[in-house]
Amino acid sequence: MKRCILPILIFICTFCKAQDISKQKHLDAKRTIQIPKIDGVLDDECWNDVPVATDFIQIRPNPGKIETQDRRTEMKVIYDDVAIYVYARMYDNPDSVSHELVSRDNIGNADFISIIVDPFYDKMNGNGFFVTAAGVQFDAKYSQVGDEDANWNAVWESAVKLDDKGWTCEMKIPYSALRFSSKDIQNWGLNFSRRIQRENLQTFWNFVDPKVNGFINQEGLWMGIKDIKPPLRLSFSPYISAYVNHYPVNLPGVKNTTSRFNGGMDVKYGINNSFTLDMTLVPDFGQVQSDNRILNLTPFEVKFNENRQFFTEGTELFNKGDLFYSKRIGSIPSYYDYSGVGSDKIVKDQTEAKVLNATKISGRTAKGLGIGIFNAITNSMETEVEDAQGNLRMVETQPLTNYNILVFDQSLKNNSSATFINTNVLRQGSAYDANVTALLFNLNNKGNKYFVNGAGKMSYLRGKETSTGYSYGLKFGKQSGNFLWSYSQQYADDKFDPSDLGFFTNNNFLDQVLDFHYNVYKPSSWYNQFLSYFNVLYSRRATPGSFQTFSVEGGPYVQFKNLWSAEVNGIYTAAKNDFYESRNGQVYKAPESYSFVLYINPNRAKAYNFGGNIRYREQELFKGREYNFYFFQNLRINDKIAFGLDLNFNPNYNYVNWVTAQGDKAIFSRYDRRTVENSFDAKYTFTNLMGFTVVLRHYWSDRRNKEFYLLKPDGNLTDYTGAPLNGLDRNYNVFNIDLIYTWQFAPGSTLSVSYKDAAETYDTYYTQRYNKNLSGILNAPQNNSLSVKVLYYVDYLDLKKKRKKV
Repeated sequence: MKRCILPILIFICTFCKAQDISKQKHLDAKRTIQIPKIDGVLDDECWNDVPVATDFIQIRPNPGKIETQDRRTEMKVIYDDVAIYVYARMYDNPDSVSHELVSRDNIGNADFISIIVDPFYDKMNGNGFFVTAAGVQFDAKYSQVGDEDANWNAVWESAVKLDDKGWTCEMKIPYSALRFSSKDIQNWGLNFSRRIQRENLQTFWNFVDPKVNGFINQEGLWMGIKDIKPPLRLSFSPYISAYVNHYPVNLPGVKNTTSRFNGGMDVKYGINNSFTLDMTLVPDFGQVQSDNRILNLTPFEVKFNENRQFFTEGTELFNKGDLFYSKRIGSIPSYYDYSGVGSDKIVKDQTEAKVLNATKISGRTAKGLGIGIFNAITNSMETEVEDAQGNLRMVETQPLTNYNILVFDQSLKNNSSATFINTNVLRQGSAYDANVTALLFNLNNKGNKYFVNGAGKMSYLRGKETSTGYSYGLKFGKQSGNFLWSYSQQYADDKFDPSDLGFFTNNNFLDQVLDFHYNVYKPSSWYNQFLSYFNVLYSRRATPGSFQTFSVEGGPYVQFKNLWSAEVNGIYTAAKNDFYESRNGQVYKAPESYSFVLYINPNRAKAYNFGGNIRYREQELFKGREYNFYFFQNLRINDKIAFGLDLNFNPNYNYVNWVTAQGDKAIFSRYDRRTVENSFDAKYTFTNLMGFTVVLRHYWSDRRNKEFYLLKPDGNLTDYTGAPLNGLDRNYNVFNIDLIYTWQFAPGSTLSVSYKDAAETYDTYYTQRYNKNLSGILNAPQNNSLSVKVLYYVDYLDLKKKRKKV
């Protein structure tokens, strides 16, 4: 997974004594006839007499300081009809340059150099290209107000060299990786950034002020680019994959070992200068990392991270309004119908629907109108069941489903915008359909100091029963400077439901939040940065109106001179009316609680580093107590080999929550719970194009009920005196192994081999001994799979050149 660079980019200075760093820098564009050889050796004649970008401004740990001569950076950019070319010389002690090898789209413990371009010079959208001193590439897409899409990928070239002066880098970024206009003369937004990892030191060519909202809008300027034309952007990425899976079903007529072959293709097509079509036909997502499943005792769904690249790359338009939860498509569908199963035994439950195809069209016109169209189709899901006579049959539990999103996003001056978005889910047959529409706006004043944003949303569900719901949000405040504040209000009625394509836990609320921040970016004698926050939340149920909750939260964060950091958070929640814990709409008068958390993070540039956090939470009723002890450690043997270990221990004592229902009555219990989560990861990176990673995770959590209570109509608890309640204890174990080998054997082309092992047990038996649980899950039925996938990238322009040569 990619590590986000944006937090590094915006962690920057506030003052400069050497020069006026607020003045925008300019660099004249120079066309080249000779093409440089991308080998990291800066001896090509084309680099002569090219304007140099230098005098980078340090952004940490001493904000505003101009780079010193022994650490200076020199950047040059030239262009021709097919690409831009980048020259980078980073002066340094060569023995001190950090250059850990990691997989593509990661930085690791390494110095890097980057170029960020804004081809339309709208100060809202840009593309970043990063190269580490180990030659590892990272690329990212930036949208207005500085949001980073670290999953965006392009095909480009780079090479680095270490020498007696430090290190060097050359890049070739083809125009097919960018979107720009066809004007005869163009000016592009431009910035460069360099990191020296061992000192946590970073510089920018053009100053970016952390007290000013936004990142791309604080860029420099590349002037006078002449007579370049956007090329035909068309590429194909066909793939083939093979799987072998073994699970000990051990039932007559059901195979323990199965195999399959898949084939499909990804297509990218530049419709015009601004818009791109991305399509995946019969995609294969079998090699993405497993979800970290947990024992969920809350009334709400758990939200998992999306690991499928097609659904994370280039989706900034579709994510507006928080209406798109991509795991709804195939991975975690929102619709299940087990009515056809009846009392029969479920033999094999298909929990993921096959994605048949998915398409994205997105881009932005020269006048700032962003348009996004997304469509995906998933196949029906079937569950295998066995009746009392031993007969097996398949029951459809989810129909063929179509998912669609339409977005219009108009950019306005001052990094402002207005947006229309619609999501639509259509299901085959009698299953219900869902439609959600939203209007959004985000307005900033001229200096990006103050803002106001808001949204109006409507959901419409159509089927056997039809319902229409509404929601709105409003937020305004100060977003630039050392002192920041905001006020927000969110409302949803009891019918609003965007969860068929979005993630939404509950409706029927009116929330109000006051938020305050005070940040100091200029270092003192003992710290590099000091941040603090304080917020107040007041929530009411909307219909019928009644108090829900009140909480206060705050704390400081500080990074010390030795690059360690610490953060303390405190949260107080008053006694509240909880309308969700009972699962039947009845109020539960939850007790007041408070918690404290201490986070410690190390200097990760060290070969061995460790840190963690400690949390304590107390619930007033029965003096319920929760502790959390999290510890991590990382060890880098060398630039190729590294290990990580995460240990998490979370015991709970005398906590009270819902446990079961008896008809329309809610039964609660006082219980103890112990959760232990251990994960181990290791990587061996052969080169900047080839590597091997492994992740092992064991998660164990239980619930040991001690007393049972009946929820009374007034929301309080009374002792349960009914029939004995048995079988309500829980003991849940999950074990996963994800082992992946990847080799980028050609630009954009990869060979990957994946081995997965997964086991899960969920029963009423429990033991408090960790080794017994680990032994139990290792001896449980294991789902083992081995897969091989080859994806080959084909650029139409390269094919055309080869045909001409022939």
